[in-house]
Amino acid sequence: MKNKRAETLEAALDPVGDGATILVGGFGIAGVPEILIDGICGRGLRGLTIVANNAGTQRTGIARLLAEGCVAKIICTFPRSKESFVFKELYEAGKIDLEVVPQGTLAERMRAAGAGLGGFLTPTGVGSELAAGKPIHEIDGKEYVLERPLHADFALLKAKQVDARGNLTYRMAARNFNPIMAMAAAHVIVEATEEVALGALDPECIITPGVFVDCYYVAGAYVPGSLEAAQ
Repeated sequence: MKNKRAETLEAALDPVGDGATILVGGFGIAGVPEILIDGICGRGLRGLTIVANNAGTQRTGIARLLAEGCVAKIICTFPRSKESFVFKELYEAGKIDLEVVPQGTLAERMRAAGAGLGGFLTPTGVGSELAAGKPIHEIDGKEYVLERPLHADFALLKAKQVDARGNLTYRMAARNFNPIMAMAAAHVIVEATEEVALGALDPECIITPGVFVDCYYVAGAYVPGSLEAAQ
């Protein structure tokens, strides 16, 4: 059985390089792999394209990636909120590119990538700037925009429990985008709160099978702003 456990944060993130496209799990502050993100910041990577639900909150998580100059472009659904002031400052200064994707479309584009599909048709965005430059098809008198799959080099996920095979469970709403992101990336890195013995996870409770996971790091509980919490 392949050893998927990384003993250090540095080892877990070693494959990630400048210019990578990275899917980052989370919805608001739930299910965000904060420790993996802090590790990316610590390595000083540049030119990243980040795909996530939102553009970060306060100065932690994705917002910290933005603040430290790691990100060239962000693809997300909700770039602006009261807590996303870091993104606002960078975007207004012309220091970051943005692609806005409706939430359901974002999820389906990643699911399509994981399922090996060439794309899908959706009425969402038809007649708006979101459909600019995209093929439009008419079916039974209704127009649909063709959306293409969204692949990535890496996915950074946060799980509640992991076993040695990389099988994952999530804590309630922290599940969010994590499972579909696991399917859409070439290399999946997981930040897990707890490791359990093989056989301890009820198969019915496993959300992401280990076949999708390349590496996991047992991080424990996260303390904002402190990489020591990951040791």
